[in-house]
Amino acid sequence: MSGFAKRPFPRRLFLTGAAGVTVGLPFLETFASKGARAAGPDDPGFVVFMRQGNGCSQALPYSNPAEPEMFWPRNLGALTAASLAADSDRATSELSAYADDLLLVRGVRGALSIGGCGHARGALQALTAQPTGDAEATNNSLALGESLDNRIARELNVDGTGPLTLAAMRPYGFLDSVLSYRGPNDRRGAQTNPKVAFDNIMGLVDLDESSASSIEARRQSVNDLVRDQMQSLLGRSDLSSDDRSRLDLHFTAIRDLEIRLAECTPLDASTVAAINAIDGEHQDGNRIVEVAELHIDVIALALSCGYTRAATLQIGNGNDGTRYWWEGEQFPSYHWISHRIFADGSEGDPIPDAQSKHNAVDRIHARLFGRLIDRLSQYTTETGTLLQKGVCVWMNDLSNGPPHSVNNLPYVLAGGADGFLRTGAYVDAGDVTHNKMLNTLATAVGLRKGNGDPVDDFGHESLEGGLISEMMA
Repeated sequence: MSGFAKRPFPRRLFLTGAAGVTVGLPFLETFASKGARAAGPDDPGFVVFMRQGNGCSQALPYSNPAEPEMFWPRNLGALTAASLAADSDRATSELSAYADDLLLVRGVRGALSIGGCGHARGALQALTAQPTGDAEATNNSLALGESLDNRIARELNVDGTGPLTLAAMRPYGFLDSVLSYRGPNDRRGAQTNPKVAFDNIMGLVDLDESSASSIEARRQSVNDLVRDQMQSLLGRSDLSSDDRSRLDLHFTAIRDLEIRLAECTPLDASTVAAINAIDGEHQDGNRIVEVAELHIDVIALALSCGYTRAATLQIGNGNDGTRYWWEGEQFPSYHWISHRIFADGSEGDPIPDAQSKHNAVDRIHARLFGRLIDRLSQYTTETGTLLQKGVCVWMNDLSNGPPHSVNNLPYVLAGGADGFLRTGAYVDAGDVTHNKMLNTLATAVGLRKGNGDPVDDFGHESLEGGLISEMMA
């Protein structure tokens, strides 16, 4: 893509109800056509980073025994539903229904060589492309720079809102929140409770005690608190039928999410205690996936109403020890599976069929990414679906299983960032450092340098700059 065109910037629209509750609205063409949306210098998109840990089940030809490819499609080039589905032994086949919206990028490696714990070094540089000040990475090491989600939120959010930083995990003090950095040595903690994240977006956290108790006791919906404004809006004669459908979908999504949040007690203190009582080293795979699904629904809601332009969802803690469920079987610790032994280190009994178990965990994450694609595809904008307006990234701290290297990091993207990125393609970036991936994503969603040029220098100053041309439409 040439020219890096700039487009009008939409103002956030919302309803304000009882006790200060705010309900953000999706894009409404009625108000856009009337000029009620402010015209600014840019029309940025958004980015969502969904992080998986422990690498993926890609080929390890030099291991003993050698492991076959179980992640990437067989052939570079155009992606179709049929071609992805045909590679049914590969984890990415789970996304065959979304082939037209996907961009798979191989040939990207970790930007910086950092010794020590592979999980720590992979995580701290994942969105920063920065080193740590420690001689070797440990669970206490921090990155020496800002993460991309923070910069996108800082420069593109209209009201100073930060990035939405979420995690589906059981915190236990070792590499808990790993992705988001406000600046050097300033890592942001992730919200693990989707109900709290929802309340923040809706303005429910500042309610006085009596209002909050009334809502809880009467089982009110947030929609009830803005009902008068909602009815007034729906009663406008100039509201288009498409806008009525958008609003109906939006308010229904809010209510559906509220019901799911009420039915699911997230990983609160008592749940964590119960899990710890079973086995202090493991997490409940069903609950982690359930909480991740709720977080995804919260992210879609937040993006649909312009709450933020950047979100991260971390699944599992830094060296994810979740015991995932697959086809009725609860697996050993995912971290153990990634080492192929019943241990966190280098010595332990082999786990039978460990790579296939790793492949199954990849598929679980692929299905979660599919859920994110589904949710964002439900919303429409002036030019298409909300998904097409931005980009979602399924990423990993590491590349593979036992070596835990950062060569050929798996990047699966969905959404073309308003035509900036290719879609329906599987490309090879040519063994470039991952700061160039971050540069490309930054530019795709609307970040620019002070002189208006594309961002080509994100990350540590020692790194070669540039974008990944193979990714660009």
